[in-house]
Amino acid sequence: MSGGTFVGMPAFPEAAHEAVGNTTLRANLRHATHTIRDKRARAVAELDDWAELREAGRRIKDHTLRHLDHYLMRLEESVVRAGGTVHWAADADEANRIVTALVKATGESEVVKVKSMATQEIGLNEALEAEGIHAYETDLAELIVQLGHDRPSHILVPAIHRNRGEIRDIFAKEMADWGRPAPEGLTDSPAELAEAARLHLREKFLRAKVGISGANFMVAETGTLVVVESEGNGRMCLTLPETLISVVGIEKTIPTWRDLEVFLQTLPRSSTAERMNPYTSMWTGTTDAATADGPSTFHLVLLDNGRTDTLADEVGRQALRCIRCSACLNVCPVYERAGGHAYGSVYPGPIGAILSPQLRGTRSEIDASLPYASSLCGACYEVCPVAIDIPEVLVHLRERVVQGGEATRQGVKVTLKPAKGHAAERAAMRAAGLAFARPGALRAGQRIASRTRRFHPRMLPGPGRAWSATRDLPKVPAEPFRDWWQRTRGDRSGGTTEGNDA
Repeated sequence: MSGGTFVGMPAFPEAAHEAVGNTTLRANLRHATHTIRDKRARAVAELDDWAELREAGRRIKDHTLRHLDHYLMRLEESVVRAGGTVHWAADADEANRIVTALVKATGESEVVKVKSMATQEIGLNEALEAEGIHAYETDLAELIVQLGHDRPSHILVPAIHRNRGEIRDIFAKEMADWGRPAPEGLTDSPAELAEAARLHLREKFLRAKVGISGANFMVAETGTLVVVESEGNGRMCLTLPETLISVVGIEKTIPTWRDLEVFLQTLPRSSTAERMNPYTSMWTGTTDAATADGPSTFHLVLLDNGRTDTLADEVGRQALRCIRCSACLNVCPVYERAGGHAYGSVYPGPIGAILSPQLRGTRSEIDASLPYASSLCGACYEVCPVAIDIPEVLVHLRERVVQGGEATRQGVKVTLKPAKGHAAERAAMRAAGLAFARPGALRAGQRIASRTRRFHPRMLPGPGRAWSATRDLPKVPAEPFRDWWQRTRGDRSGGTTEGNDA
């Protein structure tokens, strides 16, 4: 993986075309997404003030983003006051260098990890491996992905594309190479699979001296970081190791402790359909290892990696409100059929279609295709707990891809060339604009189209063939509307339509 992009991935249309042919994948996705979204709908319906909580979350996030410089400085002061050390990383390479150096300074050659989208985004595991440091994922789904030499395909459930039989085979084949082997005669029973993972991970928890995490929220007021999870592995990684390194995107900042009240209600219901998370771990700075749980050394790496560039876009910046609940993935008809790998990023689904092209730019074939990975049905906006208008941002990014123009990358204005493959579309739009601006030319073109309709092809030529391969081209009427109106209504209306081209 490079810069958050899965190396070698084709653009979304090609990857999705291959994915929809995988019947096992589609069955796994359909079962999982329908189950999660149905449970979420019931959990949300329990709250009479859900709409108010959603609006409150939106306002808190928007306020924080407008004043992000202030709250980041306040966060740094609070973390340092509590005994932690803060590092600033402009991009993935700098973040990886910082974390690698911190681990090496401990003298350790292995780390245990809490599930973290930010560390996946920067390719931290690969960077550590290149320096001889083994990173062990401890979230059950992330463990499945790691043992299977696979890629995550869902924000909340990274192994959603795997069924129980596939997971059993992965454990039986791979666990011994990573530590404690799977028990003999392991079946695909969920209880047995969970127990195999628990035994495999326990020895790693007990010997690990360094833990690496992300965070769901960072409270500027107190310097407190928050991780919510369902398995307890996060609690182990956050309390047992002597050194804790947290890599967190700068947009995860919230102003005050009180603001958590909103998000600790909306996040669990939108993600796992729970009233509250089974494990909500909070830590502020360091502790005395001899008398309390928690790290004696704490490092916070604040990650930019395209976020300030995204913040500069008045329309696109709302993507930074995201609290990674994955509700938008579970209702998206495109994601349900194509799966997460087709997006070529650690951020799949609707939120990935607007976040990845902003964090990475739209110069690559993958990123230029992501704003089109949507039917614009709006289901994602309806379920978003912080009211991100994903369809609005998708259309905005499509305009950027087609027209090119200027964007901000690492604080510098750059010129974006119009994306390849859109030349025919742009030419058609220009021709339409010229015709609509000249009524006489439009009328002549309509008449020619009607009189030659028997010779019209059933499919569009060139790039348009992909569109018409699954759609019927509309039939041109035998007579243009203006001519029909003139013939049937012109005399009775006391005049003609000639000359009235408004």
